[in-house]
Amino acid sequence: MKIALVNPPTTSNFETQSVLGLRTPPLGLAYIAASLERRGDDVTIIDSVASDISHDALERKLHLMQPDVIGVTSMTPSVYDALNVITYAKEACPHTTTVMGGCHITFLTEETLRACPNLDVAVIGEGEETICDLADALESNRDLTTVKGIAFRKDGKIQINEKRKLISDLDKVPFPARHLLPLDRYALLGTRNLVGNVITSRGCPFNCIFCASSRLYGRTYRARSPENVVDEIEQLTTRYRIRNIEFVDDTFTINKKRAFEIAREIRRRGLDIFWGFGSRVDTITENLLHAFKKAGCTVFYLGIESGSQKILNILKKRITLDQVKQAINWSKNAKIETIGSFIIGTPGETKDDVLRTINFAKNCGVDFAQFTIMTPFPGTEVYEYAKKNGLLVTEDWSKYTTLKPLIQTKELTADEVSRLNSLAYRSFYLRVGFFLKQIQMRRVQLLFPIIKRYILRGKKTTRRLP
Repeated sequence: MKIALVNPPTTSNFETQSVLGLRTPPLGLAYIAASLERRGDDVTIIDSVASDISHDALERKLHLMQPDVIGVTSMTPSVYDALNVITYAKEACPHTTTVMGGCHITFLTEETLRACPNLDVAVIGEGEETICDLADALESNRDLTTVKGIAFRKDGKIQINEKRKLISDLDKVPFPARHLLPLDRYALLGTRNLVGNVITSRGCPFNCIFCASSRLYGRTYRARSPENVVDEIEQLTTRYRIRNIEFVDDTFTINKKRAFEIAREIRRRGLDIFWGFGSRVDTITENLLHAFKKAGCTVFYLGIESGSQKILNILKKRITLDQVKQAINWSKNAKIETIGSFIIGTPGETKDDVLRTINFAKNCGVDFAQFTIMTPFPGTEVYEYAKKNGLLVTEDWSKYTTLKPLIQTKELTADEVSRLNSLAYRSFYLRVGFFLKQIQMRRVQLLFPIIKRYILRGKKTTRRLP
């Protein structure tokens, strides 16, 4: 079958991406494409964002292609753009089957299907096996009720089929079809950079209230073998000439032995790469970080979230501030830089709690800090809580960009949360010691996007906090 997979043109995206000038590969589509290619399908990926393709240009492109299936991916803030693509795709290709996947439609399946009559099929959850089964059913005119893991329209009603079991052996999933992506179009800080995003595991046994990962990929942790992971890294270095690797697992070090073996395998093969990873502070050790450093690790992204133990408990993080400090000290000893992520605006969080978080961020030793506003994405516990208690400011999904206040808590208004978030950035980055370090390391240019968005503009618009 001829299949077009589309990352839609977007008018609304995560602000953390737009502020930092990020354009990252749609890895989910590349995984879907690889599975379809292995089935024997003729697959094209259209990354409209990376290739600067407008809605009109995309419509013309699809009209010329006339694919049998058009699959569109979407995150919550870009769902309206994705549905627009579905609508005019159906007009340009009336005989095509339109399909949509991703976390948003997984959690709001019926609502999304009702919002777009031109959307034929929703893929729920993991998509690699489901999309191949769907393609087989469409090709052979098999009844779609036999396809697990989808929802579709039948006799004027929405039919939600039986769930599909999660993929147990991730080593059997083919590597992402990066040859279908415009790899030279992806960027960091507005500068084009070849970066290889790699997913080595799926599933999360933790239950943080702001994260939907455990509901999307399951509570059972599933991991690729170290050999399989490093095979992909080796492909990135040899076939695509990519040396900068980012492990984008939710928690890279849940299985510390496996993580150590990945580092050892990188060294055994003599791969000259630079890489970073994200994880929880309670799943790493000092020895593990030293092993990572020897294998080329340069950055550790820590999910800290708050400088208040009270708020950490509300978030169900199951970590302590002492564990955070210890992890940062271990990283410093291993000469691995740290980026700490923090969330502002959790229900139950007071202004004093936020100020405590800001002070903790400045004094805990992290090299960089990212401050986002609590965003109640569909599928998360905080979304269900906010909706049940009437705390949602809006359900305009285009505003769910992680840096717009969407919850009016009892403790802080939306406007106060926004101003406190700007204060956090200014307090962290407008420090003499911080600037001197960046000058010494010759990377002041890294700060320009943050200064422009949160510091210069923030000075003009921020009123005195109450």
